Amino acid sequence: MGCGTGYLTRILAPVAGPTGQVTGVDASPAMVEHARRRAPANCRYLVGVGQTLDLPDMSFDIVVSSLAVHHMPAGERGAAVREMFRVLRPGGRLLIAEFRPPTGRLANRLAGLLTGPAMRHDLRGLLGTAVPEAGFRVEDEGELKPMLFYVRAVRPAA
Repeated sequence: MGCGTGYLTRILAPVAGPTGQVTGVDASPAMVEHARRRAPANCRYLVGVGQTLDLPDMSFDIVVSSLAVHHMPAGERGAAVREMFRVLRPGGRLLIAEFRPPTGRLANRLAGLLTGPAMRHDLRGLLGTAVPEAGFRVEDEGELKPMLFYVRAVRPAA
């Protein structure tokens, strides 16, 4: 979700193998077109938003969202996490990686000047509650230096 240029989907394609498929979704038609031009055979790309995925229920084994949730309107981020839950099969896995603002005042100011609004909000609290509220069982969460955090979860089997 939020595949952008398709960089991560191309990395995941060999992991899915020749019989697996990787689907990238992005709101930007230009990004999707860029991704399609570089896609391996087992990748497909769709224009859409994470809050209302045009994908069947329980149709994916894994959902990955890397540096995309912060681009969504604040009031719709919970809906996006619920959509991730909806499209995952029971036992399916979720990984969300997002920006983590620096803790120091100067570093935080500098990051804000360099990245704009992307680093102004800390999504750890939101994702820490939205993921379990959507029905996921959180397996792990943590920080990756210098400015990332992640949540890894699973959709319970039943």
